[in-house]
Amino acid sequence: MKKRLVVQGRLSDAQLDTLNDLFKVDVLPKPTALDAPENRAVLAGAQGIIGSGLAITPTLLDAAPELEVIATISVGYDNIPVEELTRRGIMLCNTPDVLTETTADTGFTLIMATARRAVELAEWVKAGHWQASIGPDRFGSDIHGKTLGMVGFGRIGQAVARRGALGFGMQVLYSNASPKPALENELGAQRRELDELLAEADFVCVTVPLTADTERLIGAREFARMKPSGIFINIARGKVVDEHALIHALENGVIHAAGLDVFEQEPLSVSSPLPKMPNVVALPHIGSATHETRDAMAQRAVDNIRLALQGERPISLVNEELWK
Repeated sequence: MKKRLVVQGRLSDAQLDTLNDLFKVDVLPKPTALDAPENRAVLAGAQGIIGSGLAITPTLLDAAPELEVIATISVGYDNIPVEELTRRGIMLCNTPDVLTETTADTGFTLIMATARRAVELAEWVKAGHWQASIGPDRFGSDIHGKTLGMVGFGRIGQAVARRGALGFGMQVLYSNASPKPALENELGAQRRELDELLAEADFVCVTVPLTADTERLIGAREFARMKPSGIFINIARGKVVDEHALIHALENGVIHAAGLDVFEQEPLSVSSPLPKMPNVVALPHIGSATHETRDAMAQRAVDNIRLALQGERPISLVNEELWK
């Protein structure tokens, strides 16, 4: 008898065909919530759940007593209680690696756009204000040869650092990570305590995962330690930053500019001053949002759940202790 699988989110026809060949698949219509009352009967018999933006609660897990595995089409799993899944013997799979380079592209896009004021000046041109050569009041900042401070030095942080060091001749500093001697040799990177990094870097780029230890890691105290000419980049999670402190720092010249792909509340509230500030580049959480990468992430999730439900080790297993 085929195992039952619940799909929430976008999969290609070929990916759905693969799953339909192996399992009994129930595709939830959008924008139906996973734990909506009308889905309880489907969840009750499900051994697997695959999707993006999954919000998993103990109540939902109670409604799915046969659940064996959840495959999220993302690297992060902020809304999924890993310890509770582990306690219940439910595997959690995610999709690292496949989005590393694309997210690093986004990070460096923000570095370039903020430093050279690209969005601000493009809008200025569109508005018909370019009537003569620009003066110093519209000049940007160089990127090449500057100091790039990486707060977090995992896969994505390293990929951003490679772009800076090898492509732009930047000095790389890193903090909130274990020593990386190989990368220090490759990139000339130097490890610093966070306070030292903030004081020395021209660009501070945050790539740490969101945990209890990193929530609001960057606040008023940290912004005050940055250079007034410093540019702050966040491609991690919005809650890693105290957003009110960031707004204050930008409004009062504590830091020069910010490039943001993530926010405390997403979608960003229309009342937020951030996208209206000329010294802010605000993107709608597009870190991995390319056709190629989103398809690769979905394929990784499909492979994860297929292997798990067939009794084989998934490629990307978060709570590895269950397999051991």
